[in-house]
Amino acid sequence: MAQHLDLGRAGEALAKTHLENSGYEILDENWTYGKAEIDLIAYKGRVIIFIEVKTRTGTGFGMPEDFVDARKQKLLANAADEYIYLMNHQGDVRFDIIAILFDKEKNYTLNHIEDAFWPTGT
Repeated sequence: MAQHLDLGRAGEALAKTHLENSGYEILDENWTYGKAEIDLIAYKGRVIIFIEVKTRTGTGFGMPEDFVDARKQKLLANAADEYIYLMNHQGDVRFDIIAILFDKEKNYTLNHIEDAFWPTGT
């Protein structure tokens, strides 16, 4: 498996553990719809939270969360709309980003950005 895929999977595992330890219920992992994949879908306080996990080993090209651009947000929103429809969810929704940054010694920082964006044009 490619190294970047291993890094991404490690980041998603850390994010999932973080969410579970923070009282979130994980509903789905790597849920796909069309060209979009939602890394984690969680539930807490009657809110469905769609979470994009970004993991990087450096900031030379920007912080991990900087990679959730408008195009990615639109893909996530379209997939979220389908998920909400399928689950017949009538409550609130939220889009979070969990940014994980590893250093050379494999230590990491995790930044959970709640309500990180609200996609437009969906």
